[in-house]
Amino acid sequence: MCTDCSRPIAECVCGQNESTFKGDGIVRVGRERKGRKGKSVTVITGVALGRQQLVELAKELKKKCGTGGTVKDGVIEIQGNHLSLLVEDLKKRGWTVKRSGG
Repeated sequence: MCTDCSRPIAECVCGQNESTFKGDGIVRVGRERKGRKGKSVTVITGVALGRQQLVELAKELKKKCGTGGTVKDGVIEIQGNHLSLLVEDLKKRGWTVKRSGG
């Protein structure tokens, strides 16, 4: 859903989603440790939002978890293991969410 005009992304009329990251409509939330010296990071992929909206969503999620994070190539990374908290929050926001990984 577009946060400005409240329509589905495909029917957005406000033009805010021109640089939208594409996905299959399913937001996947998983945990990664590879290449991070053993530290866990919660990774959120498949969020079909523009770059600025993705950064704003990441900011809200980081605040909810009380930790840091970043946005890289359309992927939100939140420091720590916050799978269950983030899955519930994203479902409340109206997305179809699946846990990915083992």
